[in-house]
Amino acid sequence: MTDTQTRQQEQRHLTEVIQQIKQAEQKLQTSIATAKSDMQNIDQTFGDDVHVGLGDDGISMAGALSIHQQQQMLAERNNAWQRSQQQLNVLKKLEDNPYFARIDFRELPAGKEETIYIGLGSFTDQHDHFLVYDWRAPISSIYYDGDLGRITYQTPDGEQAVDVFLKRQFIIKHGQIQTLYDTQETIGDQMLLEVLNEKSSTKMKSIVTTIQQEQNQIIRDTDSDLLFVQGAAGSGKTSAIMQRVAYLLYRYRKKLTSGQVLLFSPNMLFNDYVSQVLPEMGEQNMVQMTYSQYVARRLPHLQLESLQAQFETVLDHQQAQVLHLVIGLTFFQLETQYAKILATGGVFFRDISFRQRVLISKSKIAEIYYSFGPQYKLGNRIDATQNALLKLLNQRINSEMRKKWVQETIQSLSQEQLQALYDHPDQEFKSGAAEEKFLARKIVVAALQPVARKIHRYNFINISASYRQFLKAIPQLVDLKQFAITEQQWQAYVQQFEQQLAQKQISLANISPYLYLYDLITGHHGDLSMKFVFVDEIQDYTPFQLAYLKYNFPRARYTLLGDLNQAILVKDNAPSLLHEIARLFAAEKTRVVQLTHSYRSTKQITEFTKHLLVSGEKIVPFNRPGELPTIQITASSSQLLAAVIQQLKVNKQSSYASAIITRDLVAAQQVQQQLQQQSVPTTLIKSENQRLAAGDLVIPAYLAKGLEFDAVIMWDASAGVFDSQERQLIYTMASRAMHRLSIFALRQLDPIIAQVPAQYSRRIE
Repeated sequence: MTDTQTRQQEQRHLTEVIQQIKQAEQKLQTSIATAKSDMQNIDQTFGDDVHVGLGDDGISMAGALSIHQQQQMLAERNNAWQRSQQQLNVLKKLEDNPYFARIDFRELPAGKEETIYIGLGSFTDQHDHFLVYDWRAPISSIYYDGDLGRITYQTPDGEQAVDVFLKRQFIIKHGQIQTLYDTQETIGDQMLLEVLNEKSSTKMKSIVTTIQQEQNQIIRDTDSDLLFVQGAAGSGKTSAIMQRVAYLLYRYRKKLTSGQVLLFSPNMLFNDYVSQVLPEMGEQNMVQMTYSQYVARRLPHLQLESLQAQFETVLDHQQAQVLHLVIGLTFFQLETQYAKILATGGVFFRDISFRQRVLISKSKIAEIYYSFGPQYKLGNRIDATQNALLKLLNQRINSEMRKKWVQETIQSLSQEQLQALYDHPDQEFKSGAAEEKFLARKIVVAALQPVARKIHRYNFINISASYRQFLKAIPQLVDLKQFAITEQQWQAYVQQFEQQLAQKQISLANISPYLYLYDLITGHHGDLSMKFVFVDEIQDYTPFQLAYLKYNFPRARYTLLGDLNQAILVKDNAPSLLHEIARLFAAEKTRVVQLTHSYRSTKQITEFTKHLLVSGEKIVPFNRPGELPTIQITASSSQLLAAVIQQLKVNKQSSYASAIITRDLVAAQQVQQQLQQQSVPTTLIKSENQRLAAGDLVIPAYLAKGLEFDAVIMWDASAGVFDSQERQLIYTMASRAMHRLSIFALRQLDPIIAQVPAQYSRRIE
């Protein structure tokens, strides 16, 4: 069969499938309309039925039964409507582009020849014959996992071998085949090139059509408790993880909901960027938040340092040594051990006050707390203390009822307020004194409710004083010399922490240990319902934070992904991070996957950026040709600005949206101001709470993590702008570029960039 005949035959098949999809859509729309109509009819008759049987004694048995039946019918119709609507949404996506691959195979040892088509969702004809298989179905894995010939894949009944003799890939738009390829490879280079040459967007696209074999192994892993994905910039690790979430929701659809999957992302910009990936595949988004959001929401009275402050904080060598201890697993273990001695001392309390009077003193609370025997665990001890305090509070009611303020309150009550306090209208009392006593109790009980709530919320614990006591005990708990820390340096750190706390501030490094002590004291064990936890940009986390996450989600399986070459917040910790993480999980349930192929950028950009790294030779560029990165060194600030404005124009002529990436926010604000003065339209991204706008952007490096852009302009890569420890930051900035990278410097180029061999860039004079 000729290529033309093959294409015509495939187009006929495509047209037939689309026709059946449209017919199925019409049936579903009719079904939805019927369900809606039924719901409206039930709703209309529901009111009439409620009044049936109403007498002096309320609703009759017959009326109650009728209402129950109506409610059941309404719920059934609503469920049918929801299911039909979900199916219709999938079909609407399939109508334009039903599938992207065809596989011809036969099951071994002696199966018959079969043909399947693979798409974003499943679709069957009226006889339940599969016209399109969901890419997540077990059989679809043969498309991703091997070349032609013998391939095995996992089925619900075990491993199955097949002989694959055709792999055909399609690019379909608006129901028409644009291109088709027959390939022996997992995903042909032509298919990848078509997708990778597309322009960037403010939303991440699904990579279902171009999942590589190593990415597929990540997506379909169901055995590991810890899946650690180390991937070069642009290796598709984040995209693969989004597909992994979709796969898990499909695989465990009867016992897993999107609310039981949690993604910790690098910033809120990233959350917005990936927000459409799962809905495109017919799935609801999982729970998404940053680590800062997660911990800060538990301490609303403290101001957690911002992402900008984390990035811009500069520590001297001594401070770095102390911080290395505080953020490590050793500190987590020290705190865990310290909790064991809290049954004998070290927990501090606050007075319980009411109307500017101490109702229960902190010394009394401490006496109660430490009155329980050594057999009490911390969680049991605090609960027993809580119960004792609530009893004491209850005992205070009678004495409080005799206070002058209660009498004054009763006398000031209006008739309406009085009626609200009575148990029922026209309530009678034996005497005026009895009525007064009744009202006094009501008033006091209501007034003490906020105090009771504070006791229920453990507000009587003085966590600040308790944590300071732990910090002061550190020199007795561990030999500081092992960490090259003197006692004076430790005391200076404790003093700085106390000063920050007095100002209602706390750093990200300190908030996790602070919360962990509170959790240990209160017996808090976290969220037991969360089943999968994903952590992106893992290189910017500390071992303590990861141990704390594992403590908070003890039943979850973890997928951690990142690039240790892009550690810009926890620079010194990145190399040992994987070793530290591995200590938290059983070795037999841990899997490490290395993604070395980089797909985001052209070969020329990837070759350049990998030479910015000390061990960049491990990164393998995808062979997508493009232009060399350019470097331009100007003699003055005005020339630098003019050169950047000219580059923006050149990029626009290529239909490229540009991101001007600066070292920090101050530089970004200065650039934006200068561009505005020259009437050059750009959007400044200065906060992680913004949305990515279409068009040209100005963005600081720490907010650009995880994102990609058509063209990147590195602003002011001059000598002296970056310090010698910011190699990873420079690499992160440069590796955001998909199609074009332009670097600008004033008078002299940064030495880290200057050491890249000359053949990997083009100098503009």
